[in-house]
Amino acid sequence: MGLRDDVQQLSWYHTIELPGGVVTPGLYDTPGELEHVPLPRSLAGKRCLDIGTADGFWAFEMERRGASEVVAIDVDDPGGYDWPANRDPRQQSDFAAAHPNHRKAFALAHEALASRVERRDERVYDLDPGDIGQFDFVFMGSLLLHLRDPVGALEAVRRVLSGSMLSVDSISPLLTLLHPKQPVARFEAPGWPLWWVMNLHAYRRLFPAAGLTVTSAGRPFFVRSGAANEFKPRVARPLVGRIQHQIATRWGIPHSWVMARPASRSTLSEPR
Repeated sequence: MGLRDDVQQLSWYHTIELPGGVVTPGLYDTPGELEHVPLPRSLAGKRCLDIGTADGFWAFEMERRGASEVVAIDVDDPGGYDWPANRDPRQQSDFAAAHPNHRKAFALAHEALASRVERRDERVYDLDPGDIGQFDFVFMGSLLLHLRDPVGALEAVRRVLSGSMLSVDSISPLLTLLHPKQPVARFEAPGWPLWWVMNLHAYRRLFPAAGLTVTSAGRPFFVRSGAANEFKPRVARPLVGRIQHQIATRWGIPHSWVMARPASRSTLSEPR
């Protein structure tokens, strides 16, 4: 079989352009998302980290932009995700079946692109500079909403960050409109790893709480579905689910981005 046939045998999270005009049928339009976020045009000479890499789109893009080294981490076993304690084991099995291990898809794209990216099976909370080193640039995409402790995750990123990080994550347009100046998040944990639905202000406030200084932040934008996506509401409430379905089908999933760097000691100690 050729590359095109190999691609069709796997489930893909990212839409990745591979050699020979082959495009992976991802759940999300990642090339379209790239147009909305300020990923540096050049990462020449930079050591970079991609957190929650999945199929590797962002890791491969950082490599394409000249990074001297790219490390990509993700949790290979869905059982190692941040599951709520009251989950139904059958639901966990169904979720794992619907969200297969991304390592095979990553490996196929890695080979097709002749990439040198290093992939590691590792949780964001476990980032240790003594083990993985320091990074000039870190990318984290659509992960904080899936974490039990998003501030703890960002604190872990800060431990290994010597330069700047770019975070892109899902936000709630409704909570943002209702509470434009107050950090508000809706707690979910609906039996699978979706913990927080945040408004824009709450998302931005996570970073100072983790010892990071926000250097710039973007307005909301939509990440459109890819070829393989059939949107399913994220919550059990029928009315909210229908609204989510209409927004996702017509426009996509609302996201925003934050660029941040480690705060100085003086900034951390300033009284509020």
